[in-house]
Amino acid sequence: MIQSRKNNIKKLLVTILIVIIINVLGNFYFKRFDLTNDQRYSLAPPSLKILENVQEPLYVDVFLEGEFPGEFKRLQTETRQLLEEFKAYNRDIIFEFVNPLEEESERDSIMQSFVERGLTPISVTLDDKGKQTQEVVFPWAIATYKNKSVKIPLLKNLMGASTQDKVVSSVQHLEYAFANAFNTITHEKSKKIAVIKGNGELHDLLMADFIKQVREQYMIGTFTLDSVANNPTQSLAYLKKYDLAIIAKPQEKFTDQEKQVLDQFIINGGKTLWLIDQVSIEMDSLYNETGTALAFPNDANLNLNDMFFKYGFRINPTLVKDVVLATPIALATGAQGSATQYTQFPWFYAPFVYPPEKSKNPITSNIDGLKFDFANGIDTLKNGIKKTVLLQSSPFSKVIGTPVEVNLNMVSERPEQSEYTGKGDIPLAVLLEGNFNSVYQNRVLPFADNTFEPKGRDNKMIVISDGDVIKNQLDKNFQPLELGYDKWTNKLYGNKEFLINCVNYLLDDNGLINIRNKEVNLPVLDKQKVFDNYTKTQIITIVLPLLLLLAFGLLFTFLRKRKYAR
Repeated sequence: MIQSRKNNIKKLLVTILIVIIINVLGNFYFKRFDLTNDQRYSLAPPSLKILENVQEPLYVDVFLEGEFPGEFKRLQTETRQLLEEFKAYNRDIIFEFVNPLEEESERDSIMQSFVERGLTPISVTLDDKGKQTQEVVFPWAIATYKNKSVKIPLLKNLMGASTQDKVVSSVQHLEYAFANAFNTITHEKSKKIAVIKGNGELHDLLMADFIKQVREQYMIGTFTLDSVANNPTQSLAYLKKYDLAIIAKPQEKFTDQEKQVLDQFIINGGKTLWLIDQVSIEMDSLYNETGTALAFPNDANLNLNDMFFKYGFRINPTLVKDVVLATPIALATGAQGSATQYTQFPWFYAPFVYPPEKSKNPITSNIDGLKFDFANGIDTLKNGIKKTVLLQSSPFSKVIGTPVEVNLNMVSERPEQSEYTGKGDIPLAVLLEGNFNSVYQNRVLPFADNTFEPKGRDNKMIVISDGDVIKNQLDKNFQPLELGYDKWTNKLYGNKEFLINCVNYLLDDNGLINIRNKEVNLPVLDKQKVFDNYTKTQIITIVLPLLLLLAFGLLFTFLRKRKYAR
């Protein structure tokens, strides 16, 4: 008995000693174990690197608190668990879940202030055993560090998707959304973006929403090529100070000197985002008495074909016509005047564009479809440069040669899909990566340049065969609307997210954009099954455990009495 007691005490002391040693070691070594199949709670290395730079309290206010349907409860839970994971690695991450509409008396004023800040609410339906009520939800968070703040969207907009699908997609996007926001407010802006002007590019007002979004992370300014005519060497030296050049829908011819400046910017490591229209036609030109306009090639007017060919691609002077994935346009029908009715029709020259089915590129991972207008087909050429098709038309599409007459009456057409079989999947946006050769390699230079390089370093560029992808509409007061929003059909497309991803990919040195490839598998409940088996489920989960507990208690009491009654 005494020996047994000594052994027990010895084991207890050894156990206490082991616990003390583990706790001491735990102060020096930190490790968390993620036992999920999809490694949902394992933060990516870029996220951990960003957390290391947080040296002061970083406050996160999450507006997901209150009565929500099950899908939003899941989004709330996943958001909380992710923030707890951030906090585990850095105690300076301080988060709080807030119900902004908790005070009923201030509800209207708070909603108005949120909308003015761009925190748009959504209306959700609460379904409690057949009883439905409407609630307003703000699926947003705001991160604040020192004197800087950034808003974080928690719910992705996926046109036509159910709330459940939106939540699943949003959960996959959460780590990137928070990591990117933390990176924005903890790092000083260092990368510079030049918006090229001087050749009839889009007005800044028509790119205002894109510029506003990009300005949160990067320094952005206008660079006019007019100065090239007077002093091309100095213009090139100034342009080389930028990291990315955006050429958005030019309409006028580039001179050889201007092309050399752009070419040497690329050869010296400058990234480029090309948004080019090789066919001249606008939707506004169709709104006339006849409802027709002529679409004609624009490639000769721009004088960029030799550059594009050298870099490994060609934008064709064709129009992409898609009869399956076509975005709608609103046309006036019926009586004129105050009684005018507007009806939506599919517009075959405005394809609804998605990434290729097997695409794994982080630029297009988990994004909604884009709206293109009068897009052109892209050919890729063999020259040693890696090409990745980012966006393409549907399998039931084809190219239409130009010049061609475009008529609004085509909305009444009902084309046979068989006419388009095997002609679709036309590339509309392509990523090029590698060592580009100068278009002026082994050629006479338009201007003397002692720094001329015939072959460049490792670089990348993105080409999009539609300049209107970056164009935002204006409201009745000529104020810019959100990029991707069509005020005529009240639909929001994924144009802004795609373009911001393009910029981040081109300028991302720490691999943050790659977090977008993270896949999270969320098991979801079948609502109909839950409703059909509601009572049965309650009995199994609530009543049955109580009955088992009662039976165990009675059995234990009976056996105890039987044992000690002897």
